[in-house]
Amino acid sequence: MCDDESAAPTSIPLEYSVAGLGGAVEILVDRWGVPHIYAGDDHDLYVAQGFNAARDRLFQLDMGRRRGLGALSEVLGPEYLEQDRAARLLLYRGDLEAEWAAYGPESHAVVSAFVTGINAYVHWVSERPGRLPPEFRRWGFRPALWEPEDVVRIRTHGLFFNVEHEVARSMTIRDAGECAERVRQAREPDAPYAVPAGLDLDSIGDDLLRTYRLAFSPVQYPADGPPADPPPIGSGDGSNNWVIGSERSATGRPLVANDPHRAVTLPSLRYVVHLESPTTRVIGGGEPALPGVSIGHNDDVAFGLTIWFADQEDLYVYELDPADACAYRYDGGWERFTTVVERIAVSGAENQVVELRFSRHGPIIYTDVDRGIAVALRAAWLEPGTVPYLGSLRYLHSRTAEEFRASLAGWGAPSVNHVYADRLGGIGWQTAAKVPRRPGWDGGFPVPGDGRYEWDGFVAFDELPSVRDPEQGWFTTSNQMNLPPGYDNDALTITYDWPSSGRHRRLREWLASEAEIGVAASVAMQFDAVSQEATEIVARLGRIDPDGLSEADLLSRLQRWDGNETIDSFEAAVFEIWLRRHFRPWLVQSTLGSATSSEAGAMRIRGLGKRDDTLGSDLRGDVRLLDELLARPERLLQLRTAIDKTLRDACDELGSLLGPDRSTWTWGRLHHAALENPALAGAPDAPARLGPFPRAGSGDTVGMATYDANFRQTIGSSFRVVMDVGKWDHSRVVNAPGQSGDPRSPHYDDLFKSWCEGETFPLCFSRSAVEEHTENTIILRPAQDCV
Repeated sequence: MCDDESAAPTSIPLEYSVAGLGGAVEILVDRWGVPHIYAGDDHDLYVAQGFNAARDRLFQLDMGRRRGLGALSEVLGPEYLEQDRAARLLLYRGDLEAEWAAYGPESHAVVSAFVTGINAYVHWVSERPGRLPPEFRRWGFRPALWEPEDVVRIRTHGLFFNVEHEVARSMTIRDAGECAERVRQAREPDAPYAVPAGLDLDSIGDDLLRTYRLAFSPVQYPADGPPADPPPIGSGDGSNNWVIGSERSATGRPLVANDPHRAVTLPSLRYVVHLESPTTRVIGGGEPALPGVSIGHNDDVAFGLTIWFADQEDLYVYELDPADACAYRYDGGWERFTTVVERIAVSGAENQVVELRFSRHGPIIYTDVDRGIAVALRAAWLEPGTVPYLGSLRYLHSRTAEEFRASLAGWGAPSVNHVYADRLGGIGWQTAAKVPRRPGWDGGFPVPGDGRYEWDGFVAFDELPSVRDPEQGWFTTSNQMNLPPGYDNDALTITYDWPSSGRHRRLREWLASEAEIGVAASVAMQFDAVSQEATEIVARLGRIDPDGLSEADLLSRLQRWDGNETIDSFEAAVFEIWLRRHFRPWLVQSTLGSATSSEAGAMRIRGLGKRDDTLGSDLRGDVRLLDELLARPERLLQLRTAIDKTLRDACDELGSLLGPDRSTWTWGRLHHAALENPALAGAPDAPARLGPFPRAGSGDTVGMATYDANFRQTIGSSFRVVMDVGKWDHSRVVNAPGQSGDPRSPHYDDLFKSWCEGETFPLCFSRSAVEEHTENTIILRPAQDCV
């Protein structure tokens, strides 16, 4: 018998019958929940990977597919029709032959095998409904079967948000001027703004992006309902990575470290897996809905990535034909939209018909017939070969650093910084993305869709920035502006919108100051809580004489503080409350207060400088220009008065939050990690909420811990890995809160506390190391072998 149907749902069957397998597959699950999959060939390897991903993450997989394809209404009801329509607008609708070819000649076979494995588990568990994850029982539906095309049609699982800048910039400059825009978002490299000829800034409003935001919104369950007003898509997600050459490594071998920053969720975004066949041997982290891994290593090469903020999106604003709202002006005439009619299944109601409109540039995400305009999204990530991270299939078999770099030539999306190292000692950095060529314009604003602003293909791979074997013996990226000196961003624009370089400056200082760096030091740095932004701002405060101020002692403490935002830090608690909620609003208002006298401009300024207790650090605005503003000597007297008042106000707020006894004020009493499974929230038998656990750091630290208005961490690196190239068993990893998405599994939340406390575990690669830590052995057999 291939399974024990009488076993309790929490037990793990040790043998399964799997349709689609050609031979038996062995899965050794280690004590941390990492599956090590051993198969006789690559087909069986990817069937097993899909089967195992569904075994651990079935509900997450099913809802991710439904959200991406626009099929939420089918199981959650008619309230989700608008979100489904939005998702369908942003599906890939191009040539599938070109799509498959873009990922390499084996991609269709790999994805098909992976989907075969998912479907085999769906069939298995559907015959045993007692083993379905509890979320299915709560919402009353069963998991769906997959098609290989589902994997490559969905694009909205990636990090894309440049059009948010286009809209925000247009509105800010219109309402408050260029000075206000430079406070909202620093411009790097510095360059003048160029509003495209023919663009009416009055036509740009926040409502243009409602459909776009809905398409990317996570699933909100009927207890809360779908997002009535989806928030802006922030660029607070990021990552750190670094590669260290053998001459700078304490091991004498290269090291590769990576800690990608995404939403901190339950279950986690990423999944760690080890894949072995006679022709494939790779381990690392990926997303459970994709075959292979995107961050990790094979026998010879280690690789990691961070987001590179190349601009892959544009908004096109059309003038509608006054006589026919189905046509738009283009090249001196009128061109009709293409209309696609689709039927959406709806739970508890009749199927609904929706119309999707497309222009020559892309999907129409906004229409206002009364104003005579429509807006299209043109996105490089709707081109062939741009499923987020599926391009990693091309580099899994790389044997040298140069082979790895060459394999990135077809990478489409998201735009990323790859770092890599091989066993021979070669290291490097390579950016990779489809970046549009925009002759005569830079992509910073929406543009008229009348034919004046067209892409001229994409930037060639060899034109993208890269480094091989850097002279200093290391390289690091943290999403910062890293265009090489002398790069002409005006001629070949990558973007002008980059996050702060604070994390990068901290890492660069650390890497340059240490003679040798090992695995343990790299792990510790991934949890580092020193805010470079805080260090530089408090250094500016050294110009302020505390004598005579009402909070003189407090200011003196901040002036001596090293910027380390540990959980027991008094100064970190004061600094974060003071900077985000009191001082920055004052500084912005005092700087921009005379920028405009219009009501709209005043609203825009108030929005930039608002007291951020309703936002936390998620949407706090750009802090880079604060240091520059603090440095102005003509403001010294004004600053002294303002700092005194805002420090008093911050202390008053801290007293209301933590009590009057200042000796008890610490950052960890406010800043915390707490997770809840949103699909089970409020259910009578819901698993316990995880946490709260105190958290160090903030959105400005290498150990990123961006937080919301309630000081709950929202973004961070739940997956972290440090790889010792060539001595692979010395590598360390963590994936919080756990490997499984099933609350009945012991690996659902077993890594959460250790992650909060800065712990990792060995990323076992050799068979002997795997067997030493094996907790369960699972055998998958071809269906015909089971009787």
